[in-house]
Amino acid sequence: MKKIASVLLIIAMLLCAVASAEVAKEDMKVGLICLHDENMGYDANFIDSMKQALANLGLDESQLIIKTNIPESQEAYDAAADLADMGCKYVFADSFGHEDYIIQAASEFPEVQFSHATGTKAQSTGMENFHNAFASIYQGRFAAGYAAGLKLNEMIAAGKITEDQAKVGYVGAFPYAEVISGYTSTFLGIRYACPTATMTVKFTNSWGDQALEQEAATALIAQGCVLMSEHADTVGAPTACEDNNVPNVGYNISFANVAPNTALISSKINWTPYMQMAIESVMKGEGFPTDISLGMAEGAVELTELNPNVAAEGSAEKVQEVLAKLASGELQVFDTSTFTVNGMTAEEYVQTEDYLQDTANGGFNAAVHQIAAGYVKDGCFHESEFQSAPYFDLPVDGIIMG
Repeated sequence: MKKIASVLLIIAMLLCAVASAEVAKEDMKVGLICLHDENMGYDANFIDSMKQALANLGLDESQLIIKTNIPESQEAYDAAADLADMGCKYVFADSFGHEDYIIQAASEFPEVQFSHATGTKAQSTGMENFHNAFASIYQGRFAAGYAAGLKLNEMIAAGKITEDQAKVGYVGAFPYAEVISGYTSTFLGIRYACPTATMTVKFTNSWGDQALEQEAATALIAQGCVLMSEHADTVGAPTACEDNNVPNVGYNISFANVAPNTALISSKINWTPYMQMAIESVMKGEGFPTDISLGMAEGAVELTELNPNVAAEGSAEKVQEVLAKLASGELQVFDTSTFTVNGMTAEEYVQTEDYLQDTANGGFNAAVHQIAAGYVKDGCFHESEFQSAPYFDLPVDGIIMG
């Protein structure tokens, strides 16, 4: 019965919208809604990916309308409705909190296809013109974390730190499952190379406050963190690392220009494959997946170049070996034999009364818990199989809140 249910869930994730009328190349207009603007690494990644998708399809940048600095409020609906009124046949929104407002717009403009990054509601709405998308970035974070673990090993071998001083700091925006999945996969990658490593996490409760991010990173360094990573949208943490000569693992873009002496590597989502597929489908009048997570095989998960000023010797070859194992499935990021939760295996933890009670009570992570309880199986946590947005939220031992 469980196997049948799992298959049905996967089928539901891949359900495609019903085909609509074709759109001539010269008539195609695309809209992009960004939480910030091109000065934020997060949004710059979406903007660059969209422009590349257009170029790959032979479309001109004049056919793209970008709405920047759109908050997670009714302004997101206004932006989406305006783009539809301006003739956009496809609209993409890039922030978690935009989702409800994009759904509102999709309900009023059924002739326009809308996509939303990191969202969770496309399957449940049943709307033919609203889609969720993400990527298996946890694989990239694990590989970047592995490079960080190699750096820690080099620091230990050189006598700069002891094994028990392999302490990593992490600046996170919000305690969402997406952020928890991100720092946990980074941590597990680090431990794949350096088993004694620990991690301390600080949340800023903001996606884009550079001062708060820099302050959090500086505080973590003062607490003894000798390496840093982050899931937030500004250069705050990398700047603090450069100021304090602490290696940093980034996200979304390379920070080598901001921190040339400390930026080690970054993981990033390449949104071009998804955006290109969606735009091409709209032009052809074809449906495309309601909810999908693309991975390394589709070119959606990438690493920036290792910084030779920072990386441990031999890292490039070793990271490539890990990437190959991740791509083949030989290595699973959330292999439950590699971590414990409150001293228990993941299989044991998701069946505990406290965990299940939070689900029953409809707590903040209730839906996540419901998913997790069913997707810890076959020796690993199956991230991004039920829905594209990450849902890993287990409090792994070795990670503490700072």
